[in-house]
Amino acid sequence: MRYADDVVVGFEHEGDARRFLEAMRARLEEFLLSLHPDKTRLIEFGRLAAASRKKCGLGEPETFVHLRKIASRALPASKKTRGDRMRAKLQDIKVELRRRMHWPIPKQGKWLRQIVTGHFAYFAVPTNIRALTAFSYRVIDLWRRTLQRRSQKDGATWERIAQLANNYLPKPCNLHPWPSVRFAVKHSR
Repeated sequence: MRYADDVVVGFEHEGDARRFLEAMRARLEEFLLSLHPDKTRLIEFGRLAAASRKKCGLGEPETFVHLRKIASRALPASKKTRGDRMRAKLQDIKVELRRRMHWPIPKQGKWLRQIVTGHFAYFAVPTNIRALTAFSYRVIDLWRRTLQRRSQKDGATWERIAQLANNYLPKPCNLHPWPSVRFAVKHSR
């Protein structure tokens, strides 16, 4: 079972959204949980949101930042890894690579494979391949730099690192299909 602590739910009608929010609050209270008051809100979105808010004398539609998605007026928006999250993850990898600098290369490769596979398992959604490719490139570059620091007689050329990356690291690819494919369940009945 996976615990989801962030969710974005879209509704066509505001009344449906309000009923869902109240039902969600009641359901969570059964487990002695609650929604975070600063993070829980209803916002108007879609292609007509700006015109609707303008007609009511309100400003631009609100936006939100989700774990993998930056959304504005129109949904569905393309999903993209947040830059701050990717930079933080790369900084953590850099620190850990320095700590593991003198490990044997196969052991480093296995460790990096686990890290990159976990990152891809979460962020490999449709329309995010550019961010995954950038992440993969930066991890390979961090590994190259770490290996170069091991010795003054460095053999960590890009060709060697490319071969190591091919041997140990997964390729960036879309692991999660579009929702229309993912939820197209067929039963034998």
